[in-house]
Amino acid sequence: MGSLQPAQALVEAPGDAGPVDAGILERGDELFVAHCAGCHVNGGNIIRRGKTLKLAALARNGIDGPEAIAPIAAAGVGQMGGYGEVLGPDGPEAVAAWVWQQALEGWPRS
Repeated sequence: MGSLQPAQALVEAPGDAGPVDAGILERGDELFVAHCAGCHVNGGNIIRRGKTLKLAALARNGIDGPEAIAPIAAAGVGQMGGYGEVLGPDGPEAVAAWVWQQALEGWPRS
């Protein structure tokens, strides 16, 4: 893979979030697969069916962007424990950016 030009390295984020670096989304994808997909495969939830990562469920639960997802990834909520330590520095934010993008796109990646 060749080197990306600065404009190519950015992916336009939905909403008012502005551009998100493609490297952040790639890291979020990798971290999600390694630490989150076991319970949230394809944006679902094998523990609590109503607490999915689908856009309608996120909206119903007051989640309106990646900035609301990152603290949940880091500290947990309800039955879900926090993953801040295993996700590492800026890991929760990377996962949140990737999850939000997937939710907006209808979870096209499986």
